[in-house]
Amino acid sequence: MNSSSPLIPENRALGIILMLTTMLCFVSLDAIMKYALQSYSLVQVTWARFFFATLFAMLFCGKQLPRLAISQMPGLQLSRSALLMITTFLFNAGLIFVPLVTATTIMFLSPILITVLSIFFLGEHVGIRRWIGIVMGFVGAVIVVQPWHVGTSTFNVGALFFLAAALTNANYQIITRKVRGDDPMTSLLYTAAGGAFLTSFLLPLHWQWPDALGWTLLVASGLAGAVGHFCLIQALRYAPASVVAPFAYSSLLWATLLGFLVWREFPSINVWIGAALIVAAGLYIFVRERVKKLT
Repeated sequence: MNSSSPLIPENRALGIILMLTTMLCFVSLDAIMKYALQSYSLVQVTWARFFFATLFAMLFCGKQLPRLAISQMPGLQLSRSALLMITTFLFNAGLIFVPLVTATTIMFLSPILITVLSIFFLGEHVGIRRWIGIVMGFVGAVIVVQPWHVGTSTFNVGALFFLAAALTNANYQIITRKVRGDDPMTSLLYTAAGGAFLTSFLLPLHWQWPDALGWTLLVASGLAGAVGHFCLIQALRYAPASVVAPFAYSSLLWATLLGFLVWREFPSINVWIGAALIVAAGLYIFVRERVKKLT
């Protein structure tokens, strides 16, 4: 939060619990959208995720909404929102073709791509050790995607959507580093409202009136997204990022569980191997960045 926010005593256990809850919310959001896409258009599902998240974000802000709605850097905030909307659109498009756990695994390329992009956008130096982690992560992605099986059911256009989504998500997170002057709740508001605004232009051409289950799914997607981001903000208030960040990989467990319960999907051996390499690479780069900051 900003400097005017009251200091909160550190509680690492609570921070970890909140991060685990964050990942459960985000994977639940992905599962809800994947299920909704069986009946509703890509545009409508993407719109609902942002529109209802905006409503819930406004509720979370409460009486502070007028203050939190004002950003010190609206241009960057709108850029963030557009990038997340594109990421969500690409991710949803990929979910039509790819199992949930495979989608989650490929998206773990984002932290690795951030390291690469930081060279160009943030002017950061990346040493040989972190380059080894980058190469390891991309090898893991190749094992998951298996491009040598082009034309078979193992490789399809869904994987390309996720690779593109991982790239736009990395750019989204790069810009997020530049809006630290705003209250995190301001960033949450702009993220949700911007996506809702942009997708609303396309909605009339793709609208299908939902039934009771449809409304439940569409509203639940917004709730899961808003609660997930809110829990993430709270997790970082109660514990350092260095403590809670590695628990983001718990989403692989949630994705495996939900994928099996809802669609009877279970990851193939190549997904497990690739996931292990991507996670190991991500954790290695994270540790190296921590060491670099301490030296």
